[in-house]
Amino acid sequence: MGDQHNSVVRRFRQRARLTQEELAARSGVSVRTIRGLETGDRPNPQLTSLRQLADAMDLPPADRDELMAEVLGVTPVPSGSSASGSSASGISAGRSSAKGFPGGSSVPRQLPAAPTGFAGREAELAVLAQAVDAMTVDTGAEASATIVISAIAGAGGIGKTSLALHWAHTHADRFPDGQLFVDLRGFGPDGDPLDPLTAVRGFLDAFGVDPAQVGGGLAEHTALYRSLVIDKRLLIVLDNAATADQVAPLLPGGRTCTVIVTSRRSLSSLITRHGARHMSLAVLTQDEAEALLAWRLGDARVAAEPDAVADLIRLCGRYPLALAIMAGRAQTYPAFPLAEFAAELHELGLDALDDEEPTASLPAVLGWSLDSLTEQQRTVFGLLGLAPGPDIGLPAAASLTGLPLAEVTRILRSLEEASLVGRHAHGRYGMHDMIRRYAVATADQLPEDTRSAALRRIVDFYLHTAYDADRILSPHRAPQKLEAPEPGCQPLALPDYDAALAWFDAEHRCLLASQHTAGDQGWHRAVWQLAWTLTTFQIRRGLRHDQAAVWELGLAAEHHLDDPTARLLAHRFLGFAYGDLGQHDDAVRHLNESAALAEQQGDTSNQARTELMLARAWGLSGDFGRALEHATRALDLYTTIEDVPGQAHALNDAGWSAAQLGRYDLARANCEAALAIYERHDDPDAQASTLDSLGYIEHGTGDHERAIERYQRSLTLRRGLGDVSQIANCLDGLGNPYAALGRRDQARAVWQEALDLLRAQQRHEDAARIQRQLDAL
Repeated sequence: MGDQHNSVVRRFRQRARLTQEELAARSGVSVRTIRGLETGDRPNPQLTSLRQLADAMDLPPADRDELMAEVLGVTPVPSGSSASGSSASGISAGRSSAKGFPGGSSVPRQLPAAPTGFAGREAELAVLAQAVDAMTVDTGAEASATIVISAIAGAGGIGKTSLALHWAHTHADRFPDGQLFVDLRGFGPDGDPLDPLTAVRGFLDAFGVDPAQVGGGLAEHTALYRSLVIDKRLLIVLDNAATADQVAPLLPGGRTCTVIVTSRRSLSSLITRHGARHMSLAVLTQDEAEALLAWRLGDARVAAEPDAVADLIRLCGRYPLALAIMAGRAQTYPAFPLAEFAAELHELGLDALDDEEPTASLPAVLGWSLDSLTEQQRTVFGLLGLAPGPDIGLPAAASLTGLPLAEVTRILRSLEEASLVGRHAHGRYGMHDMIRRYAVATADQLPEDTRSAALRRIVDFYLHTAYDADRILSPHRAPQKLEAPEPGCQPLALPDYDAALAWFDAEHRCLLASQHTAGDQGWHRAVWQLAWTLTTFQIRRGLRHDQAAVWELGLAAEHHLDDPTARLLAHRFLGFAYGDLGQHDDAVRHLNESAALAEQQGDTSNQARTELMLARAWGLSGDFGRALEHATRALDLYTTIEDVPGQAHALNDAGWSAAQLGRYDLARANCEAALAIYERHDDPDAQASTLDSLGYIEHGTGDHERAIERYQRSLTLRRGLGDVSQIANCLDGLGNPYAALGRRDQARAVWQEALDLLRAQQRHEDAARIQRQLDAL
């Protein structure tokens, strides 16, 4: 052994024309170590020292192979040899009498069998292929300074391992020096994650290294492992990792290997410290889900029941493991119609995807992700499953959990790291339906008072924030009295109109869901008040169907409140919504009920407001004579109680109805009077409405330039309010004087914008009329 060390180490040092001291200075290896290597007094050197010496002496690959092989006691093989047992490093793992390596081929082939029924994932497969392609140029020369590491993250059962193995098998020829694979057992039924030392030991076994010849701990084993794979074209699959610390010792030190890591965690330090390419795996597309079922069940069976297949895919949420479980059961009973399995899944939900075999049970697979969470993180996970709406923002999550914003932010990041929640744009978080069902099951294990208090806090968050936002959008509305929010609820303070409108836009679906949650919990006052807070926003955004839906719930909740004013308001706003939907009879019925209740209570103000709603409903039906009667009655009532802004509302409505009847002088007088009042009271919404009326009047009397000026002023105010419903109406009107003046391009532009808005608001009759006007141009 000493002669070997003497012959190779000293020979290479002398060829490089370096003294022992110069080599030590250049390599960082001590003179004592170099001297020991040359004399044979140091038979078991650190492999990192050998690599440093080789680099310092600038050895070509063949000489480096000889140095490493002789000192390690193995047989050197020429670099690039294709002989069995060879590798790009030039070190044979064949048996050596000095080190006891086993004979035969040393090329490891550790990949498990390729997954059956693999479908889709074309984009992800392409990303993996591109990563390897980036390592080399056409000549085959190395182009990457580091190893390629692809970190595939995603929830349990999402298909990470299947993706990695499918790609590995289809690209095995790219790795002539073999493939290593290890299940790191980060998440599963087997207890603790695999120790990195055990994993490295398994890799050394694959290269035929005799365990008795490797001393020391993880560092020594890792050094030998990295020496063996240096310059090899090797694929290393590290499956089911728990942490980045578990992965790091298994990364090769060279730059020719490709590593694929799968984990339920995103392993962010692999990205920051090792340059890993992150890939987050989502559910299958519709086509991929259909292909998976077709492969497992056969094209004929899938084609025979398209509706049942669609139901299975929808109920499984395109979640790979859920689809595989249901397909497996259907395979077990080939004579059963697929509709039976879809019905079972619909009835039982997540329980239908449970099984005594843990790996075939979606609840069990998802449950392994919770094993590494703290109790507080598990509680938050469960509560997120109960939260109303498809996603949640950080302020709402803070109220749901009753935690400070900074603390809930940290917990959500931890859940995101564990692939249990996903972060969306604008700081919002959501769950896949299957994971959410599991979160709900987790919440069921929490104490009832914990769940109830969390729901009360989140409903109060939405109610109080929405009420304050509505006060910003419509400061002239009559105020409502809200109860104090639940302790721990932290309503959001919105600074201005734009922020209030943006908050409503972001939270609208969550607000609708909160109203349903409040109803389920029997919080009837909150149901009614949520309908109230949503009214202004829904009117301005043209959300007609949603407006009717919230007030249908609001009217149903009112029956439990014994509040006559709440009842008349519910009838009034529901009548308003039905009028917008063209349900004239329903609209008038509810509005008449509201007017009668107001009269019974001697509530002249609400009676007058309802008369205005009746004027609008009759106008929408085309009966402007009846509309003018109701507007005039409202004016009389407002005059009685000396409500000047109310008088302006009635004057504008009366003016609009008179204009529709061709009574332009009366119409102009009423609307000009209304506009003067609104300007004194700083009500931009009402000003815009009156200017729109005046634009119509000016056009009707032939003053088209004046009409354009009125409409444009109204449009500017409407755009400032974000009132897309009235923006569409104003654009509709503005096109008429443009067309009358022969300014067709301008008419076409405003009508096209109006058409787009009307279609988005599902106002199909108005849209069809605008389309006819465009065609006429």
